[in-house]
Amino acid sequence: MTDTELRTLLEVLRREANARTESLSATLAELTHDRSSQSDDDEHDPEGVPLSAEWSRLSGLLDAARDELQQVDDALARMDAGDYGVCANCGRSIPIARLRVRPFATLCVPCAEKLGR
Repeated sequence: MTDTELRTLLEVLRREANARTESLSATLAELTHDRSSQSDDDEHDPEGVPLSAEWSRLSGLLDAARDELQQVDDALARMDAGDYGVCANCGRSIPIARLRVRPFATLCVPCAEKLGR
């Protein structure tokens, strides 16, 4: 996989994470509106998942999408700076096989294992 292919992969991942972020933000905004028109005691809603549980689930998904978006942006910045594919811990090259699987990886496999990441 070439640098161009890795950049393309990162750009695709960025578009996908950005789309998820926007979609989840819109859904949470809708839920906020729905929550404001409901009583605080939604735990006994016989028609489905309580709004508080859905709020919690969507908030977690949104946090994960934002985190992925940040990781991809950071990887693209490293690529632009010429630091992409270099282990942040030991300074050795991150194998292309690892970058194929985790294109925003900052650690080589031995350092990731040693640091528990």
